[in-house]
Amino acid sequence: MTLGVARLAGKVVLVTGSTGGIGVEIVRRLAEEGASVVVTDVDVEACAKLIAGIEHGERHQILGLDIARESQWQQVVSAVSERFPGLDAMVNNGAIGSLASVVDEDLDRYNRVIEVSQTGTWLGMKHAGALIERTGGGSIVNICSILGTVGGMGNSLAYAAAKGAVRSMTKNAALHWATRGVRVNSIHPGFIETPQLLERYDGTERHRAMVANTPMGRLGRAEEVAAAVAFLAGDDSTFITGTELYVDGGWTCA
Repeated sequence: MTLGVARLAGKVVLVTGSTGGIGVEIVRRLAEEGASVVVTDVDVEACAKLIAGIEHGERHQILGLDIARESQWQQVVSAVSERFPGLDAMVNNGAIGSLASVVDEDLDRYNRVIEVSQTGTWLGMKHAGALIERTGGGSIVNICSILGTVGGMGNSLAYAAAKGAVRSMTKNAALHWATRGVRVNSIHPGFIETPQLLERYDGTERHRAMVANTPMGRLGRAEEVAAAVAFLAGDDSTFITGTELYVDGGWTCA
């Protein structure tokens, strides 16, 4: 996609979980809109491969980051401060999930999902959000899920618990920063047609159920989530904070 505007020109935006299906499209969209993107993930090689395919790659920064490790957040914020004048926005996209139900989930896996998907999001707001405030203000976008709001298909208990917490933390942080120049909003994707989802479900009864239960009659595209991120990360949303933006084809209103 070639855009005719550069709404994020001059802005520095940090993205976690950059190499997943949605993360890749978020990075691409932010870069296309003119941002300098801090591309982070545990897989640094995949980050480098992603940036190699984006124009003006020299404008961006690649950093390894396990979002569940506070010491790594501290290192990343320090590295960003050394490279750029500040940080204008961050996208908390990094997360892991589990398909297990309330009775099938095990404690170790549950704790790991919470550690990454919930605690990792908090750590991102704590450290990167503080840098955004010091820079003079900006935006935090937390990638949540419809499973933070509704029951979905009755599985993925740990993931739903983590995303429900992210939904509430977003509003809490929005109030904390309301007069300090930092906006905090959440985006709630429905079922998005990523390579990971298709690899697991394409052609299955579950895939058919995802489509059938989405009022628009199709799965979402990662590019559609990325477009919502670009809106909330930039200056077109300066009076929006604590808001939940659903990119779900109508799933939560059915």
